[in-house]
Formats: sequence, structure tokens, C-alpha cells
Amino acid sequence: MAIKRYKADADTTIVNAFQPDLVTRGTGANMGEADVSEIFSIYGRQTTSSQELSRILTKFPVSTISSDRTNNKIPASGSMSFYLRLFNAEHSKTVPRDYKLVVQPVSQSWQEGVGLDLENYKDLTKGNTGANWMSASNTAPWTSVGGDYLSASSETYTQTFSTGLEDLEIDITQLVEDWITGSAGGKFENYGVGVRLSASYEAYFSSSTGQNSGSVINNVSGATKSYYTKRFFARGSQFFFKRPVIEARWDSAVKDSRGDFYYSSSLAPAADNLNTIYLYNYVRGRLTNIPGIDTGNILVSLYSGSANNSAPSGSKLVLYDGKLNITGGYSSTGIYTASMAITAASTPLTTLYDVWHSDSTATEYFTGSITPIVLSAAQTVSKPVYYLNITNLKRKYRSDETARFNLYVRNKNWSPTIYTVANATPESTTILSASYRVFRAVDGFEAIPYGTGSDLHTQMSYDVSGNYFDLAMNLLQPGYMYAFKFAFYDAALVSWVEQPEIFKFRVEEYEY
Repeated sequence: MAIKRYKADADTTIVNAFQPDLVTRGTGANMGEADVSEIFSIYGRQTTSSQELSRILTKFPVSTISSDRTNNKIPASGSMSFYLRLFNAEHSKTVPRDYKLVVQPVSQSWQEGVGLDLENYKDLTKGNTGANWMSASNTAPWTSVGGDYLSASSETYTQTFSTGLEDLEIDITQLVEDWITGSAGGKFENYGVGVRLSASYEAYFSSSTGQNSGSVINNVSGATKSYYTKRFFARGSQFFFKRPVIEARWDSAVKDSRGDFYYSSSLAPAADNLNTIYLYNYVRGRLTNIPGIDTGNILVSLYSGSANNSAPSGSKLVLYDGKLNITGGYSSTGIYTASMAITAASTPLTTLYDVWHSDSTATEYFTGSITPIVLSAAQTVSKPVYYLNITNLKRKYRSDETARFNLYVRNKNWSPTIYTVANATPESTTILSASYRVFRAVDGFEAIPYGTGSDLHTQMSYDVSGNYFDLAMNLLQPGYMYAFKFAFYDAALVSWVEQPEIFKFRVEEYEY
């Protein structure tokens, strides 16, 4: 699994906009229970230079993110990305175009509140909990009206909108890492983020004192035109996939070359002559670190086979760089990996044996087997067309489970020999770069898009049995049927090619 979503645990909208009478401002109003939140800037509605603004506050369960890292549910810092995602809410009002939104961490605690009124601003926080334009809570005012934010360039994130209908998706990895560590002496206490139009798009106002005037912000670089109204779904939305989230993404793909192991060849560049194999240490069904190795190095040696090729025999084989041992290392709990290259003899061995052992005591931990491949050129252009199937797909899954899916792939024009037919388990073709997506069957809504960009969070793993991936069903709304689609990277076309097969399954709410 290489994606987790952390839903907002508080959000609200704060405004200094006028109520319908165009006399009283709704600065004391709270919208913490509204199912949408909104951002706007209105210039010159009450007078020729009046300013009306709306901003969003939203907060996320960073303690849960930190706990997940401690429990190895997400990778260490530097190995993953965090994205702030807010989803566009369609409405009948005018939508702004060509503008920029700013995201900044809030610098003091605030209350979500229970207000609902986004139209008349009648749900006042007087005597009630909730943040508003003037106050962070019913006990503490903002230092500056409109909210207090950390404003250093390293703490400021932006996104440009052209049509005004786009979702917000910003990489806030550094901010989340700062929240987790509480760096800079507690400066990055998690108070969530504020989302607003950038200063040049918020309405112009020039105060004679150069300071804010009551609830109106002094903004001499502001706009003399209006930008209204951008709405996002709030955490109280009925739409499961539209609630604001921090989305954690990372590449969790395990690329085990044991079933796709090549002898070194002058036909291939150095990187492609390198093969990576894995050791999986299961103890009573659980991946467990090897005592004495733990998270340290482990050695691997290659051997030829005995007379009947049933076990390693003879001396260690000399590797491509002249060494007899490969130094492998720790990958994750109970998983170790080693990379190697070896040149074929004049008569290539059909089976190699990899022996994993310690350095100090020469204790042998595991012996595996490899069927190496001799690389050869071709006289025709490759035209791969595949048949694929999920061999362990179930009709339905519980919403609280994480399932592993095994993909069987073969060439569609495959012509098996009698020997191949006789095998109980047909060989699966390994796809080195494969990705999946998930969509809702009833309307085609894309629940999990392909991760084929910089994050590769839907990239599939592979081992000697073929491709596989894990999926946490809590990413999907229960009570619906979903479907998988797959895309394979074609190096000749320098693009991803989506495969035609569709595999459907249902997610059901788990009842305790």
C-alpha cells in the first residue's frame, strides 16, 4: 500500500463580508458545521472601495500521521510526500478565474464552531465556541484580523487556478514533517492551515495609518476587481471522496528480480546488468528482523548446482566485479535485499543458488534458487499484447481490510509447449513498470488515479511469481462496486499504455 488519506478533523470559513443590509459585517459569524467552505474577495460592493473577504481554516490529525510512522505504516521522512487536497464544490454563483490561492500554517489554536450560515452570516460566535474573522476562539482574539499565519517563504504554498473549477492539490511535505517533529522549538505546533487568495488578488484597501482598520485589512497591493466565489467541500460533506484530506504518497514497490534475473551482457548498460533479489523472513506468519542482523548488513554468495541441480555445490562463484560476496542490506521489517551482476560462463548455468549468510559467524540464513536468462538481440520490433487476470480477486471486501492482489500476465500470442501446459502453475510475465487505478463502477468516478508521475504511489511490485500490489479498502466508500484498470509502461513508445481488461469488486461496511 502506498497511499493513505488523513481526513480533516476541523474546518470553518471566516469572513469580514457584509450581511444583506450592506451595513453590518459578518465578522462574528462562524461556519464550522457547513458542508462547504468558501473563499472570495469582493471589491467596491458597499462603497467604491469597500473590501469583503472570506478565508478557510482547516486542521488535520497530525498525531495519527506521527503514530502511523512510529508503527511503520508509512515510511520515514524523505521517502514520501504529503499533499493537501481540497475538492471543488459546484454552485450557482459566479466563479473566479485566473487567480492564485495561498496556503499557510495557522500560528495559534482555533475552534471549529457549529455555525452553518454562509449566506447571511447570522450564526454568531458570541457566547458560543468557534473561530470568526476577529477571534480564534470564544476566549482568544486573533493577533491580526483574518487569522494569524506563519508567513516565511518556506512556509507558504501556492496554486494557480485558471477556470476556477479546479481542485486544490499542493505538496506540503515539509510542513507536515515539521508538524510531526515540532521543529524550531515548537514553532510548528499543528494548528492546521489557512487557505485564501494571495494578497494581490484579495481586495485593495489603503488605510491612512498604514494599519488594518477595524476588520478591514490594509492591502495596498490588492486587486480593484472582485474574485468570487470559490467553494470547496468541507469535512461535513456527504460525499465520501470530496472531504478535505492530507494524502500521503510513496513508492512502496518491491522489485524482486529473482524471476527476471539476467546474466551481464555487452548489449545492456551497466544499470540493466544489475539484478536485485530479496529475502523475506517470515516467523509464524509475520515478517521479522533476523536476530544478529536486525537492520544491518547481510552477505549473499552465488553457487552453481549439484549434479542433479537440487542444491548449491562447489565454491562461491566470482561476481562481475571480482568479488565472492555481495553486501546486502535491510529494506523494511523482515525484508533484506541485495544487488548483483554476474557474467555467464561459456556454457551458461541454468540454475544459480543464492546463499544469505552473516559475516562474523558465517551463519547461513536462507538458500534460494535463480533461473538466469541470457540476453539476446532481436531482428524484429517488439509488439507486446497482453492477457491479464487477477488470480485471487474476490467478489467483495470488508471496508476495514487491506488486500493483496496478484496479477497474472502473459503474452496474448503465447504458444505453449506440452511441458508448459503440464505445469500446475503457468509462468507469469513480469511487467517492470505497471500501475493501477480504481474507479467507481456506477459512474466512473476515479477513486484512486494512476500514480505514474513523480510519486509512483500506485506502482506495482513484482517477485518470482509476478506482479502484485496491496490496497487498503478504507480508501473506498463502502456500499459500492469498484473496478481496477492497469497501465504498463512501454519504453518504445515512451508512454503508459492502458490495458483493456476491467476487474470489478465490491466494498462492504464491516459490522462488528
